[in-house]
Amino acid sequence: MVKTRINRAKNSALFREIKEAVFIVLGVLSAGMGLKGFLLPNDFLDGGVIGISLLLQIKTGIDLAILVVIVNIPFIWMGLRQVSWVFALKTALGIGLLALCLAFIPYPIVTTDKLLIAVFGGFFLGAGIGLAMRGGGVLDGTEVLAIYISRRSFLSVGDVIMVINLLIFGSAAVFINVETALYAMLTYLAASKTVDFIIHGIEEYIAVMIVSDRHEEVRQLITEELERGVTVLKGEKGFGKRGHRENDINILYAVVTRLEITRLKDKISEVDEKAFLIEHSIADVKGGMIKPRPLH
Repeated sequence: MVKTRINRAKNSALFREIKEAVFIVLGVLSAGMGLKGFLLPNDFLDGGVIGISLLLQIKTGIDLAILVVIVNIPFIWMGLRQVSWVFALKTALGIGLLALCLAFIPYPIVTTDKLLIAVFGGFFLGAGIGLAMRGGGVLDGTEVLAIYISRRSFLSVGDVIMVINLLIFGSAAVFINVETALYAMLTYLAASKTVDFIIHGIEEYIAVMIVSDRHEEVRQLITEELERGVTVLKGEKGFGKRGHRENDINILYAVVTRLEITRLKDKISEVDEKAFLIEHSIADVKGGMIKPRPLH
């Protein structure tokens, strides 16, 4: 029995490692398509470390494959110090594969239309970065730098990323031209939205808190009809439309996907139209009776 559990754990860990390796390889191929098929042949930029590498390539003529490795070395070291050696190893592997991809894989130049270059170059690059993140590493060290700086200053991770990109776009406006900087912003927007979609997917998780006088019926609805888990929190009513109320009540806490939230609210309304609901997005969940995301 114990050996069976150990074997299952080993098989699960092996499958996870293979899946993460596949994500990194697919991410590298997608990012290579965005760079060599769209951005690089047309002297377009992006934000982050990739944007810095592209800007240096335009101004110096040094091969992008070399610049991607050189510029990312400090961020790999930061990843080792700030996150873990596994993360740093996967990041180094991803960046190394990206450099090889840029050096040896002959991607076709898809289009010369500036709008299409900005949108689809950002899409393929963002998909590559997102897939690499799903694999446990990164192809762009901006987030690592942002974490490093935020821990040593009053700035948040989002603030640091914004400042870095403003510096990149400002440099592009000064050293190249304003039009290139504006298209770089559009590319970055497309890339960042694609990263969010790859990481979180269309079925974003929503946490819901439900306060209802008919909480037991609502609980049965969630567990039996929707087949989702629910946690019962003990609470006490305070002040509402009817003034002060001092009776105990059970507060229900459940997690569903965005595609399930409308059905949940409709079902709750059938049981108790006066139920009080609070919902907010959450980044991720693990375990419990939730609907898994595809490929997660």
